[in-house]
Amino acid sequence: MTTGMTADRTAEAAAAEERLRRWRMVLGGEGADGTGCALAGRDAAMDGALTALYGGRDNGGNRESGTGGRSAGLGGSAPSVARWLGDIRTYFPTSVVQIMQRDAIDRLGLAALLLEPEMLEAVEADVHLVGTLLSLNKAMPETTKETARAVVRKVVEDIEKRLATRTRATLTGALDRSARISRPRHRDIDWDRTIRANLKNYLPEQGTVVPERLIGYGRAAQSVKKEVVLCIDQSGSMAASVVYASVFGAVLASMRSLDTRLVVFDTAVVDLTDQLDDPVDVLFGTQLGGGTDINRALAYCQSRITRPAETVVVLISDLYEGGIRDGMLKRVAAMKASGVQFVALLALSDEGAPAYDREHAAALAELGAPAFACTPDLFPDVMAAAIEKRPLPVPDPDLPHP
Repeated sequence: MTTGMTADRTAEAAAAEERLRRWRMVLGGEGADGTGCALAGRDAAMDGALTALYGGRDNGGNRESGTGGRSAGLGGSAPSVARWLGDIRTYFPTSVVQIMQRDAIDRLGLAALLLEPEMLEAVEADVHLVGTLLSLNKAMPETTKETARAVVRKVVEDIEKRLATRTRATLTGALDRSARISRPRHRDIDWDRTIRANLKNYLPEQGTVVPERLIGYGRAAQSVKKEVVLCIDQSGSMAASVVYASVFGAVLASMRSLDTRLVVFDTAVVDLTDQLDDPVDVLFGTQLGGGTDINRALAYCQSRITRPAETVVVLISDLYEGGIRDGMLKRVAAMKASGVQFVALLALSDEGAPAYDREHAAALAELGAPAFACTPDLFPDVMAAAIEKRPLPVPDPDLPHP
């Protein structure tokens, strides 16, 4: 009995010590944290990496300096930052490393160090890092560009591996179903539509439907194409969306039954369709930042549409219009009236809905073009619905995105 009680007390003491250790890691060791817990070994190294980035905060939320509390310790030195990058990759999982890198760039102004090749080789590449590199593209020295392209290509290839196969399969099915025939082979019969079309021929005594008219899936002929226009806002807040849209653009362009055009815009419009065979070239053809003229971009896209009833236009923008608002809405209305399937995505990223112009989003919804944020995993389903002219799978804004 005594042995059991001793073991319980030992377990409770160990649990209490672990709770103090965790609180010490969270609170940062300022004098008022109340834990009285000292760190050693790996814990001390992890705390040092966090201290170097996040530092301390005074009661007003300002960064503290001096001793006794956390303070920023990275400075602007490339060697010290490179060492820190190595440390965080040792102590934290990749998803946390990417967040810490992003915070270091935003909080400590380290973007300029990414212009040095040795720094680029040390970072954990992700979509957000690619966005930062693209924003620095014009300032990037020639000695860095080759390394930067290699970093961007790695991220692009990872995204393609994750999304390309499912995208092609989903859209191929949608294209096949969009070419319905009335005398299908047995394996091509669309039983759901066939039964609904023949309900008047139901025989109660037999408990069956006589299928006088068969409806089937046709195989989309290569000469019968759908046209897809990706119209991408390249303002700074849309960086991740630009990356994903460029990859999807290359995947769609690889499908013979689709005729894909990719257009990026700020206050000017650039058609990057001829570079779609390499999404890295597309990305380095963009220029993140600047103003926004959605009306001008849609005018250009509208002028390139040759078969409205067979065209899907995807506008990817936060809808902050710097051009002519009424003109933008009139163009969307005109495209929809001509038969174009119009899709408005506030973002194409994993982060969910960004800040966006709610008035413009509401106006598009009134035109029958709801604006919503879309994750990369949902994008193939959105495109399939648009191709088949079905209602779009708009995610519930109150639920996590799939």
